Amino acid sequence: MSEKFSATLRVGDLNDFIAPSQSCIVSLKGYEPASKPERASDKSQDKATPNLSQSPSEPVKVTLHDCLACSGCLTSAETVMLEQQSVDEFLSQVKVNKEAVIVSLSPQSRASLAAHFDISPLQVFRKLTQFFKSLGVKAVFDTNCSRDLALIEACDEFITRYNQHLATYAQECVPTLPMLSSACPGWICYAEKTLGSYILPYISTVRSPQQSIGSIIKHHICWKLGLTPDKVYHVSVMPCYDKKLEAFRDDFVFSMGRQGETGHEAAGPRIAEVDSVLTTGEVLDLIKLKSCDFRSLEEAPLDRLLTNVDEEGHLYGVQGGSGGYAETIFRYAAERLFGKDMQGPVNFKILRNSDFREATLEVNGKIVLKFALCYGFRNLQNIVRKIKTGKSDYHYVEVMACPSGCLNGGGQIKPKLGQSAKDTIQLLENLYLQDVRVADPFENPLVKGLYDEWLGLPGSEKAKKYVRTAYHPTVSSMASQLSNW
Repeated sequence: MSEKFSATLRVGDLNDFIAPSQSCIVSLKGYEPASKPERASDKSQDKATPNLSQSPSEPVKVTLHDCLACSGCLTSAETVMLEQQSVDEFLSQVKVNKEAVIVSLSPQSRASLAAHFDISPLQVFRKLTQFFKSLGVKAVFDTNCSRDLALIEACDEFITRYNQHLATYAQECVPTLPMLSSACPGWICYAEKTLGSYILPYISTVRSPQQSIGSIIKHHICWKLGLTPDKVYHVSVMPCYDKKLEAFRDDFVFSMGRQGETGHEAAGPRIAEVDSVLTTGEVLDLIKLKSCDFRSLEEAPLDRLLTNVDEEGHLYGVQGGSGGYAETIFRYAAERLFGKDMQGPVNFKILRNSDFREATLEVNGKIVLKFALCYGFRNLQNIVRKIKTGKSDYHYVEVMACPSGCLNGGGQIKPKLGQSAKDTIQLLENLYLQDVRVADPFENPLVKGLYDEWLGLPGSEKAKKYVRTAYHPTVSSMASQLSNW
């Protein structure tokens, strides 16, 4: 649809040729090419890669979590990991583990499918629940629920950072503001690879809704269902290909302890909190594969365990097609820090373009809160440049890699014939809040239950362990990698 960090992450597009200009920085130390039949691409590959004359050994394996979403290449060694996040693998898992497959569904994907089938997002949700359960899925949950949890943690983190900023400003310590949102994996990959240590401290430590619900399911809900984490296969449906990369980060994989022969706990199998990600387009492919008349499909009741649905059957959540982070935190900070009860939507004024907007709060003629929405790579570069030079006066920035945000993710269904991308985005924005009642995440009974039963309080040690994360700067010098060969 527009600029993306990895808009077309498809197995069919892959080959073994890595052009030096693409500067893939993943170390291939120890790689010796195995003997293989000559192919059309071999001659060009021989010119582009170092001459490794050592005897053949194990072929290099580059996994999805090694990929930096740098808009460069993926080798065919990546296909193994990509196939683990495919429609075929999903069907295979459903066939093997019919009682342990759980799907979590994003609201952006629901909006895209609603636009495609010309029905409401609520109908999409109920029909998808019926569709997935007919295949053998145990439950279909709503990432609006985990987003509310992530929003509460982000509010808590912002208040902490704001107070720290005031306390350390006079001492010229390392600043903690602006706080940058962390829900977009394309932005996170770019920050870790290209921007490094100077920008990472500014990024919120709160996990994305996808990884929050993955943590909820694998560390808490599965026990309620009488299942252990290694028996649960969790699939998320997302508008973005980069979510596949996010799911394979080492930070979101854990070991289950097992009792060893000596009586001590030993490391068990490595378990991902999100086992697989299907894009909206891939779900549409699955519907077509099963020859399903989706519009005529029966609507099933929603699973209320992790779904924002009230007693009357209405969905509820926050405004904002990319998560509503800036608006929710702005409203919370205004009340918590300055006693201002914000009524109605926050007025984000358009600046240089519709993908860059800001809102301010004044107290006694002084600006005390300054927030921004920053979508798309061009706007993002301007924000980063200001932070690097110490010229940014924002307190919080909601950052999304894609222009127009998550509704315009690379994994969404493409516009219909004759429909412009702009018209499609406008339609999705209108559909996004259809059937959804705007609600305060702090009043979400499901999230309150998670804190009461599991996490304790926002910002607690348990919350930091299960709903927050860390970032890791990545060396980006191709020369340094080649010198290790």
